[in-house]
Amino acid sequence: MSYSVGQVSAFAGVTVRTLHHYDKAGLLSPSERSHAGYRLYSDADLARLQQILFYRELGFPLEEIAAILKDPQANALKQLKARQRQLSDEIARLQQLAEVAERAIEVAQTGVSLTPQERFEVFGEISLDLSYATQAEFKWADSPGHQESMARAAAHTKEDWRRLMGEAAAWRAELLAAFDDGQPGDGERAMDLAEEHRLHISRWFTSCPPDMHRRIADDFAADPRAFALVVPPSQQRPGLAAYLRKAVHANAARHTGGRTASEEDR
Repeated sequence: MSYSVGQVSAFAGVTVRTLHHYDKAGLLSPSERSHAGYRLYSDADLARLQQILFYRELGFPLEEIAAILKDPQANALKQLKARQRQLSDEIARLQQLAEVAERAIEVAQTGVSLTPQERFEVFGEISLDLSYATQAEFKWADSPGHQESMARAAAHTKEDWRRLMGEAAAWRAELLAAFDDGQPGDGERAMDLAEEHRLHISRWFTSCPPDMHRRIADDFAADPRAFALVVPPSQQRPGLAAYLRKAVHANAARHTGGRTASEEDR
């Protein structure tokens, strides 16, 4: 089989101009001609083109590709190993850049105006998963409560964050103690802790009525990324997220006279 420049361009996904360039560079020249004198590519030419495109995809310059194809047994393995090292170095460099961008995006999305060092000092093990922050941003972007929370977070000083996280740590210690002591999730102690958490949100971020608090607790139980905002993984226990959810729901019912969320919506 023989193929015209246009046909090869169409099924190989390269432009005619690129094929002409490969021809002029001596990298790939059509080896056959039609009766009318048009240059045609053979199956062997297509196989060579496939090799060229493979090396181009790996980032090899045309000069190196030409050297490899001239003597593949002598050059291919050596060149591929060298390219692998280059790509690994580039991946590491890009990963570092991605981490820098991630920290910058995290600051913008969480409204926490602290340097990375200050964030470590204040938050310790508590960290925000960027994928969760992005998802929450899309999910709640139009919510007045979310907008207020982001605005208030952005206005917090380093000292505000220290006080906030100090309160959160003290509350977390009480929650863990109640859970470890076997206190029921719908008992008085657990409900009081749920109420403290609700008031903490209202005090530092946005007004948090019982129904909103229930939705937040549902998220804690359903998404480990959300629960890690209140209890870091190193302090978590199996069933703790569900325990907190139960306490929040019981506390919400206590405040609404036992009505469920669906009953409140009616």
